[in-house]
Amino acid sequence: MSEKVILVLVDGMRPDGMMGCGNPFAEKLIKESTYSLTAQTVMPSVTLPCHMSLFHSVDPERHGILTNTYVPQVRPIEGLFDRLDKYDKKCAFFYTWEELRDLSRPDHLHQALCINQHYQSDTDIKITDAAIKYINEENPDFLFLYLGETDEVGGHDCGWMSEQYMKSVSKALSCTEKLKNSISDDYTIILVADHGGHDRCHGDDIPEDMTIPIVFCGNRFEKGKELGTISIKDVAVTIAKLLEVTPAKEWEGTSVI
Repeated sequence: MSEKVILVLVDGMRPDGMMGCGNPFAEKLIKESTYSLTAQTVMPSVTLPCHMSLFHSVDPERHGILTNTYVPQVRPIEGLFDRLDKYDKKCAFFYTWEELRDLSRPDHLHQALCINQHYQSDTDIKITDAAIKYINEENPDFLFLYLGETDEVGGHDCGWMSEQYMKSVSKALSCTEKLKNSISDDYTIILVADHGGHDRCHGDDIPEDMTIPIVFCGNRFEKGKELGTISIKDVAVTIAKLLEVTPAKEWEGTSVI
């Protein structure tokens, strides 16, 4: 039977930040999930290229997005939203960084909402509350929730692993916990980051930037099971498997189930 999936991405969340921020939900979630704290993102370890690789299951050199500026793909690869829509899955996208809008091509989303973090405060909380309301009213098959304060307010403004960064990570985890406790247990929740960071930047091929957490919490996943080093490219393939959708032929990732 097909599952329903919520994908939560915390921008710039390092595994040691997740586990060391002091939020007890991190340890609780790990115990309830199949997870990796040594997963790897792609180079360049920059937000839009990493998101494109997450949703298209190929490296940036294949999808062609190498900076935070979107350009049309020369050889287009079907993205996760577009693939799920082809199978009549109801999809939604709630985010706080407008540059992500091109993760889906036009007319493939039932609902999309951007609360721009450049113009408002507490956007992680606001977008989470909006997503919870939508999930409980519309029961989507797949929803992507992007939380961006960890990268913008924590990492770039104050530095990765700084006090403010750790507070931002804890805030994002509290948002994830609120979402998990507010929706049906029928949903699988996947928690991931796009990249890590060091000092006040990211984008390098170093462990601090390249290592990310990926956590799978749901009926199909063994509790407390630690995976080896998996890739951000594996996420789309795993979601397709959960939703009983055949992956696009160009996708390079591997399902973890």
